[in-house]
Amino acid sequence: MHQDELRKLLTDVAAERLGLLQRHEASARVVSHYDFNNTYQYVISREETHHGWLGAALQEMGLTMPPAANEPPAPQPVKVGKKMDPASFTSILDEDAKGLASFVAKWRPRVAAMTHARHRTMLEVVLGESMEHSRLFAQAASGFEDVLGKRTGGVDRVGAVLPNRWQE
Repeated sequence: MHQDELRKLLTDVAAERLGLLQRHEASARVVSHYDFNNTYQYVISREETHHGWLGAALQEMGLTMPPAANEPPAPQPVKVGKKMDPASFTSILDEDAKGLASFVAKWRPRVAAMTHARHRTMLEVVLGESMEHSRLFAQAASGFEDVLGKRTGGVDRVGAVLPNRWQE
């Protein structure tokens, strides 16, 4: 793989990855179910790490981080009643699971063909974690609430997260 091809591949992956990160941030603002939102927070944290790795790789080559490849469609707000129904968020979670699976399917063969071992290994980690994030979203979409672990002491699930970090 020539240097120009490597630059293009890294730039294209970074742009698409940033689009997915922005989509997950938008989803987290809508998915108010506590456990599902925690899943988004976990995934977003890892994606920010991936974004940092890709930014460092591009900077090493004298490039800057590209804008997102596409404007991710923001999920529609979900109306929830007094009792939160996990099924209210199925379509958003399922869409995010499929988006990540599609990202992995698109890039895995291209990454496998890379000759630059360090960047190939970095991208393999990004793809592997993206597939795991897809599985987390798929589990949540199926209604499984203990995606990140079981609650201790049989505590009931009550409450929800707010769409904004700070409320006045």
